Amino acid sequence: MSPIKVGVYGASGYAGQDAVEILSTHPQVEIAFATSNTYAGDSVPHTNLHYIRHEDADLSGVDAIFLALPHMASAPMAAKGRAAGAKVIDLSADLRLDTPEVYQQWYNHAHPNPELLPVPYGLPEFNRDKIHGADLVAAPGCYPTTTLLGVAPVLRADWVQEGTPIIVDAKSGVSGAGREPKPNTHFVEVFGNFSPYNPGRAHRHVGEIEQEMKKLNPKAGLLIFTPHLLPVDRGLMASIYVTLKPEYKSQDAQDLYDAAYIGEPLVKVLPYKQQATLKHVVRTNGCVISLTPVTDRYLHITSVTDNLRKGASGQAVQCFNLMFDLPETMGLL
Repeated sequence: MSPIKVGVYGASGYAGQDAVEILSTHPQVEIAFATSNTYAGDSVPHTNLHYIRHEDADLSGVDAIFLALPHMASAPMAAKGRAAGAKVIDLSADLRLDTPEVYQQWYNHAHPNPELLPVPYGLPEFNRDKIHGADLVAAPGCYPTTTLLGVAPVLRADWVQEGTPIIVDAKSGVSGAGREPKPNTHFVEVFGNFSPYNPGRAHRHVGEIEQEMKKLNPKAGLLIFTPHLLPVDRGLMASIYVTLKPEYKSQDAQDLYDAAYIGEPLVKVLPYKQQATLKHVVRTNGCVISLTPVTDRYLHITSVTDNLRKGASGQAVQCFNLMFDLPETMGLL
């Protein structure tokens, strides 16, 4: 089989760097180019390439492109890639929401390419059939991925009491804020500190998470979501709190989750009384989940991922494999 030629846009950012690293050892991939307007001319780690500017990339020579670009910049490039006949895996937020109206609600400006919507949501554990063979996929964000994998089994099984909120207390490593320096992400600001941001229902990913929760269960309740900035380089933990219906017991959730994920190669449910930690997942492409019954009706779920792997580039490659009818975990295990 001839190698699949791919290009990576935004390859010098944290997610882009991880995408290049994974793809550089993928047995069916040849990286044709990696773009960075900031570092054009510099060597691309893990390859023999040099970064080129976005506008200098030749789309006629690739089968697929990965877009690790900011929102608003990514959708126009997705449209350009599709017009050139390349399959597109978008790691930005531009294509994750199903309608331009919802996008405008959460991002406060009009969608740059509304004609592209809706796009298959690139969480393989939910949408494997829609991703398989697709030409354009929206890879989810790290917070939504970790949260949705954590809460999916109880939502699908309709165990959650109607009218009760789903509370998510999430913590991400600083790399989740991107490579571009910001006052609140400098080492001296983060080290020895721990802080929430955009608490309650203010974070942009609330819309994405609720959209997908409603697909799992139209009766899913209000999401209360508070992210925090962890003083570590990578890793993401979502502590999820749900209220169960009276007919279900939190002690039985272990069996529910074991059955839900028994066939999933990149999701692991820990045995009862073991707790998921960042060390379970950092620099891996999987998600690890643990369950703690609080009372009969209150369940605490811990879901952890590497925010740059299963929360970004690893998941994008997982989608790529499905899009090209390759083994789903190729290059990831």
